[in-house]
Amino acid sequence: MTKKKVKKKMNTPLKNVHVLDFKNRPHTKNKTRTQPPSFNNLALKLEDKINNIEKDLRESMQLLEVDVHKIIKTTKNKSEIKEDIDNLSKQLETRVNQSLTKLINTSKSRYDQDEIKLIKNLSSQLVKILSFDFYKNIFARLQKEDSETEVDEFGMDHRVINKIKPLVNFLYYKYWRVQTTGISNIPNTGRALVVSNHSGTLPYDGSMLAAAIYNEHPIRKDARFLVEDFVFHMPMLGSLMYRIGGVRACPENAERLLSKDHLVIVFPEGVKGIGKYYNQRYKLQRFGRGGFIKLCLQTKSPLIPVGIVGAEEIHPIIYKSNTLAKTIGVPYLPITPTFPLLGLLGIIPFPSRWSIHFGTPIPFDAYADETLGDDLTIHKLSENVRDKIQVILMELLKKRRSVWLG
Repeated sequence: MTKKKVKKKMNTPLKNVHVLDFKNRPHTKNKTRTQPPSFNNLALKLEDKINNIEKDLRESMQLLEVDVHKIIKTTKNKSEIKEDIDNLSKQLETRVNQSLTKLINTSKSRYDQDEIKLIKNLSSQLVKILSFDFYKNIFARLQKEDSETEVDEFGMDHRVINKIKPLVNFLYYKYWRVQTTGISNIPNTGRALVVSNHSGTLPYDGSMLAAAIYNEHPIRKDARFLVEDFVFHMPMLGSLMYRIGGVRACPENAERLLSKDHLVIVFPEGVKGIGKYYNQRYKLQRFGRGGFIKLCLQTKSPLIPVGIVGAEEIHPIIYKSNTLAKTIGVPYLPITPTFPLLGLLGIIPFPSRWSIHFGTPIPFDAYADETLGDDLTIHKLSENVRDKIQVILMELLKKRRSVWLG
């Protein structure tokens, strides 16, 4: 694949674009309304087409690598790079708006038209984040930071948090429009383990859960979330996770945080949770071997069960490639309706409406020290927490009218 062919292909307008409808209204009372097609049907139709996708992707990546090496050898000034990125951003916004405008004109339901207009507005706002000036300003501000900026033992930097806070708040308040309930169940002081379901392909739920506590709780601003190891091996993302408060997931780190009376956010599902297929959404996976229960027993920390609805739809996984994943050092390579079809633009999440509920705390200070060695009791306690979170998820889903409007 030559550079000219790649460029020509990128400039070719999209034809026969089908916008996928991920609405999920199993609990709506209006039975006369036509239900949208199930996403499971789409997955079945695509099953035959993706049998050879690993081979095609491998060949495309090899050809792209050759072109990238050629580009690196050539000199390109900042203005040309800015023009390329800005043009790409404008093309994406134009294509999205054209597709959604066509849907609005052809849709007969006023309810569907309102949903499409909302998605169109939110997509246009998020596309602007792709602009060259946005990244240039972010990196310029970070470079001005003093190299001796005070950080904690896990690498959290409050200055970096303040810099990216507008982006996090945009995602929390405007893009995903998070509805948070039960925040009063978070104690005003002292340690606690916040245990939640895990989803979304990328760890957005950890940052949104921490943002919910920071924005909604009147006192607590010290929530720290544990992140899977593979995230810290990804370029730039791992370093950013450290600086915004993420901590590598392991019992030792969690125990150190709890010993200092922090709120610690954990996801017992681990990689199995964020890597679920779309047809397995909101079905909790196995909670490991109960390591989080042992943490509560050792530190006498209360456990707060949390349910998050909305994150499952931001990157619906219809296929996973393990072969390609091994070559880049990640547990799996997700295939979604937009990735790798749109390249890096495919990592833009869908603007689903999120709901977060903090359940009633579960105390552990009454258990004897001998319980730590009782695997059966630990397993029962782990399953009890899992059941409580599953109930929270079901209750949130019953109240949801639409994936996009909540």
